[in-house]
Amino acid sequence: MYRSVRLVRAAAVGVLVPVLALCLGACEGEGRGDVEGSSGVGDPYFPKSGNGGYDVTHYALDLAYDPATRRLAGTARITARATRALDGFHLDLKGLEVERVTVGGKEASFDQEGQEVTVRPSARLAEGATFETSVRYGGRPVTITDPDGSKEGWLRTADGALALGEPTGSMAWFPGNHHPSDKASYDITVTVPEGLTAVSNGELRGERTAGGRTAFSWHVAEPMASYLATVAIGRYDISRPAAGDGPPLYVAVDSTQAARGREALARLPEVLEWAAFNFGPYPFSSAGAIVDRPGDVKYALETQNRPVFPGPPVASLLVHEIAHQWFGDSVTPRTWRDMWLNEGFATYAEWLWAEDEGGPTAQQSFQAMYDDGEEIHEDLWSFPPAVPPEAEDISAEGPVYQRGAMVIHKIRQTVGDDAFFDLVQGWTAAHRHGNATTEQFTAYVEKQAPDKDFTAVWRDWLYGEGKPERA
Repeated sequence: MYRSVRLVRAAAVGVLVPVLALCLGACEGEGRGDVEGSSGVGDPYFPKSGNGGYDVTHYALDLAYDPATRRLAGTARITARATRALDGFHLDLKGLEVERVTVGGKEASFDQEGQEVTVRPSARLAEGATFETSVRYGGRPVTITDPDGSKEGWLRTADGALALGEPTGSMAWFPGNHHPSDKASYDITVTVPEGLTAVSNGELRGERTAGGRTAFSWHVAEPMASYLATVAIGRYDISRPAAGDGPPLYVAVDSTQAARGREALARLPEVLEWAAFNFGPYPFSSAGAIVDRPGDVKYALETQNRPVFPGPPVASLLVHEIAHQWFGDSVTPRTWRDMWLNEGFATYAEWLWAEDEGGPTAQQSFQAMYDDGEEIHEDLWSFPPAVPPEAEDISAEGPVYQRGAMVIHKIRQTVGDDAFFDLVQGWTAAHRHGNATTEQFTAYVEKQAPDKDFTAVWRDWLYGEGKPERA
């Protein structure tokens, strides 16, 4: 991800190495004793995000949107497994009104307040039981302003809409367990006025027009965190470029950006091949991109399978978002405190690409950042990559992106090139389609290189305050 809004923090903060424990389905409920799932998983920065007591395995979303009225009507069928006995559980949904809920095909009572929908099935759900919740809902979806000032959720565009979810925006367009620790497969059908296109994640399974409206059906087989789900509605130039030995491609470029967009994305197959060579096999069954108008969205985002760009991307931005398909999309943070694992690796991918393209080496990029980085990123040394002090800091470009990349380079310096790329590919394989924490990453690195000392790397670069004394 690349944000356009940054807040600069003037002072360094103390290091808090231990990660807050998440509930992850095991917290006590509110108002129903110990048989109601919690209304949040206790994320360090977004404690009300996600819900306890169940694990979602599949979302089936049936959406209809009319840009003229800006109204969204939806039905979400959510398949989940109860991780404890439940008399009630919560769903995250903000700005849309729930009309009806069933659990296991039977009417369920519900309350809606703020971003929480509390569902009470007609009978207790047994621990380990698989159940389906159907939610009918609608209204005008909202745009959410993040703590760092950027916009997400449901964004109105010149000819339609764009749904972006990092970190909490997906709750603006469908109910669910909206925390990156709960990943699921998806089927997403979007019906729009004829003449418009609805693009989402995964593969297009069907397109049907009737009565002046067209339904586009998308399928995501691999697990996906809800913040990586997207819907892009508008007038797009659609192409399916030849991918060689890579995954099939589906590229959607806003019709006003078509010529420049095709040129900018011409190297997409090459970038995918390069990334697979460095990071391991591509983790999904399809790839591509969505290019919208620059005025419609202010930042790029690594939505799964096809990242979103605010206008045709330069090569380094394309590399960054494609690298996220490994780092963030396949290997997803366990909590938002682990964001540097996404952005540090994606930024380091830019350094590696430049190195291979005959530009600065990664060492030169690292040294330049150490010597003069604060001239570009005033906040570069304001806090450690692994410990953003507040929610507004999890996407801070200096400490999280650039210093995160510097941590990765210090690991490479410590182990050497051959061992480094083996280590990276082993990491993406070990946590493919799963979640991971900073603590798991550092333990993995130490296990893969037991003869190396990483004490200074973790102490000075990952968790340390201020600028390390030496590069």
